[in-house]
Amino acid sequence: MAYGPIELLVIKFPGNQFSGEIVPALSNLVDSGTIRVIDFVFIKKDADGNIDAVELAEVDEQIASTFAGVVDDVSGMLSDEDILELGDLLENNSSAGMMLFENSWAAQFATAVRNANGEVLFSERIPRDIIEEAEATLAE
Repeated sequence: MAYGPIELLVIKFPGNQFSGEIVPALSNLVDSGTIRVIDFVFIKKDADGNIDAVELAEVDEQIASTFAGVVDDVSGMLSDEDILELGDLLENNSSAGMMLFENSWAAQFATAVRNANGEVLFSERIPRDIIEEAEATLAE
């Protein structure tokens, strides 16, 4: 099976407040075949700095139901070590959603590159602020 690039994304929510507003956008990405969620974990860091991982099955039913159809079959690839390492980056009394996903849109292209004996020489995600700065410079 060919895979597109795999990425890890961690989104923090100060004050442990997750409203679920990002789920429809995530659902659109999954439904369109743009990405495939491989694993998903909530991380909570309490006021004392203790880190806890919360699986979707363990969250509030209202939050869990918003993810139905978006995150169905998680792999468990995210380890306890991953969770602790990324949890250390959070401020106390905050939480994060940690998602491992495949850029499934790129799987066919990746197969074509391999079949042509091509090798990725360089690939880097350019931060949004760098792009905005370049656009502003070009507009001047």
